[in-house]
Amino acid sequence: MTSATYDAVVIGAGHNGLTCAAYLAAAGMRVCIVERRGVVGGAAVTEEFHPGFRNSTASYTVSLLDPGVIRDLRLAEHGLVVRERPLANFLPLGGEFADGFLEVGGGLPATQAEVAKFSRRDADALPAYYAMLERVAAILRSLAGSTPPNVGAGLRQDAAWAVSMLKASKGFRALDLAARRDLLDLFTKSAGDLLDRWFDSAPIKAAFGFDAVVGNFASPYAPGSAYVLLHHVIGEVNGKPGQWGHAVGGMGAITQAMASECAARGVMIRTGAPVARVRIDGGRATGVELDGGETIAAARVVANVNPKLLFERLVATEHVPADFTARIAAYRCASGTLRMNVALSALPAFTVRPGAGLQPHLASGIIMAPSLAYMERAYFDAKLAGWSRAPIVEMLIASTVDDSLAPPGMHVASLFCQHVHPDLGAVQPGRTWDDARDEVADVMVATVDHFAPGFASSVLGRRILTPLDLERDFGLVGGDIFHGALSLDQLFSARPILGNAAYRMPIAGLYLCGSGAHPGGGVTGLPGRNAAREIVRDARRRAHRGKGA
Repeated sequence: MTSATYDAVVIGAGHNGLTCAAYLAAAGMRVCIVERRGVVGGAAVTEEFHPGFRNSTASYTVSLLDPGVIRDLRLAEHGLVVRERPLANFLPLGGEFADGFLEVGGGLPATQAEVAKFSRRDADALPAYYAMLERVAAILRSLAGSTPPNVGAGLRQDAAWAVSMLKASKGFRALDLAARRDLLDLFTKSAGDLLDRWFDSAPIKAAFGFDAVVGNFASPYAPGSAYVLLHHVIGEVNGKPGQWGHAVGGMGAITQAMASECAARGVMIRTGAPVARVRIDGGRATGVELDGGETIAAARVVANVNPKLLFERLVATEHVPADFTARIAAYRCASGTLRMNVALSALPAFTVRPGAGLQPHLASGIIMAPSLAYMERAYFDAKLAGWSRAPIVEMLIASTVDDSLAPPGMHVASLFCQHVHPDLGAVQPGRTWDDARDEVADVMVATVDHFAPGFASSVLGRRILTPLDLERDFGLVGGDIFHGALSLDQLFSARPILGNAAYRMPIAGLYLCGSGAHPGGGVTGLPGRNAAREIVRDARRRAHRGKGA
């Protein structure tokens, strides 16, 4: 059975798929989105996980969502409200730090005063460090909204590459020599080496270094991890660069607002519609076939899925060059992340920050990893044994800024835990994450309880998402929250594969609009918006040549 023909069919109703569809519809295209799950949003959803308790299931905090996407898709008019954290981060310490703590945020003077508890030199270095990051981040923001030069994609594309390269290099050429060196450092060095050069004290290096291991199964001293740090600081909230916030109603509020705008623009959204394969006729993508056998015909197919999922499960290998297939097989997807949502009977009380009731530090990102050395041990533990004995845990208690998520007097928290081995069977033969789910979750809860005694007894319910769960539930291959490692060989003109970086895949009419395309992961909307721009351009070129849209 074949359903109506569309100008485009989008696979996956995650935030990038919704964004892409909305822009395509604004350009006059008839668009259909097909989503495997029964709800839109992909990994950016809000769900009840314990009676009376709701939370952002997978992605859980806001900063990278592009302000242009917010404006163009009228997300605020559809009800999206983002509240800023009163503090960026709180790090409970201990041991050699005399049970102290570090708070980051609340303005530069406040952060400097906190850092000065450990090092006056580090406090004095903060303004220059922030300025260095902002200079480089400004270039990255500009590049993130552009189409990368598609190196090696043929003569016509190589000509376009030359133009794109000139545009891309404009910001770089405006930098002085010192800033260019900073840019090189951030793209190639480890976060640990970079931070060791800037600072002396372990707490401030831990606060900044945490961003380098989020979703990155690596040591903070792994070359290239400095870029992952940079990737997390290019965002903004409510027009304030570098801020982080919470979507009222959870991350599902973002994708529900996007879905509302899609509906207003005439996009057809079908949930509970898993795709079995991409249909390819005469060397061109012509639609999708659903699991039940229904075919949805379309002039083009736009995939908001991990590139490995697309080419290893949905596209038959005979339609793709052998070298491309081999490269996709080698495309690295492994976050080493475990996500857990917990229902709490009470707020945690940290040993180093006593006091009853809601305090600003409880509404921040609470990082339980007091040093880069601690983070490195956590990585090697997981790499060798399956998970860290002393893991890195970030906790966000969303109900501190949004009391609609939990019953009165109670709370919900997100635990974002690093590191766990993406493939447990590789280090514990014969075991899968289904066997070890509760065992490793207990370690994560015990880690929080170490810093906040009584936390474990306050847990009323929990939902655990291992790397295997993240893959099965949300299509995050290897549990990779970024749809592929953010390493130099998988960025910009090489994301996902050199020669196919401009959202166009090696099959005519097949496009990639998810986080496996430039600029990568995070809830940004930029891969979706950028891909839509290129799809519309191609459609207009085809129409101009008299071949139809």
